[in-house]
Parts: sequence; structure tokens; C-alpha cells
Amino acid sequence: MKPRFLLDEHVNRAIQRQLRRLDPQIKVLAIGDPGTPPVGTLDPDILGWLEENGYILVTENRSTMPVHLSDHFAAGRHIPGVFWIRPGVGIGRIIEELNLIWFASTAGEYQDRLLFIPL
Repeated sequence: MKPRFLLDEHVNRAIQRQLRRLDPQIKVLAIGDPGTPPVGTLDPDILGWLEENGYILVTENRSTMPVHLSDHFAAGRHIPGVFWIRPGVGIGRIIEELNLIWFASTAGEYQDRLLFIPL
């Protein structure tokens, strides 16, 4: 199965639009889209949604999310993965990276992994 991405509410939505333009088969949602957690959802609830729905989180949240991830793992739970966007990286580079990840890998490769992108 190909990776699927959920952009958190602070990630530029242009990333979602451009990824879909590159390949309409890429599954990329953003918080607040139909069927996703609404804007303002707390981190623990987002982690639960990711686990239930098999989406990798793409985020810039390095302040609160690490604490909630630690609690999530301590409770014996899992996540499909988290990609933290490196500070100062342009959206074009993020789009290229996510497209490459989607094209060249499987979702299972990122299970319970926390990675900075670009890799």
C-alpha cells in the first residue's frame, strides 16, 4: 500500500493542491477536510485518527506533538508515521519530497517512525 498523508492545520494547503496535480492518485488530506479531524482538534485525538485511518502526519508542530507521541507510544499504541517539516524549507522542496516518498516507498516503511523532511 502507498503512503497516505494528513497535513496538519499549520501546513500550507498549496502542498496538498500541488501533490494532487502531480498525481491524482496520491492520497493527501488536510485537517478540516471532510472525513478528517476538524481544525482545532487536540494532538492526542489526531494521533488516534492517524492510527485508525492509516495516514502519515505531515507537520511543523515540534512543540506539543512530541509529548503526545511519547504518551501515545507509552500506552502501547502505534502510528503510521510522522514527517516533521524542517524549518526554512520551501514548499516546492516539501512537495518533491512527499511525491518521491509516495512514489518510491510503501506505507509500512514508516510505521512508528518519526522523520524530518526533506530526509
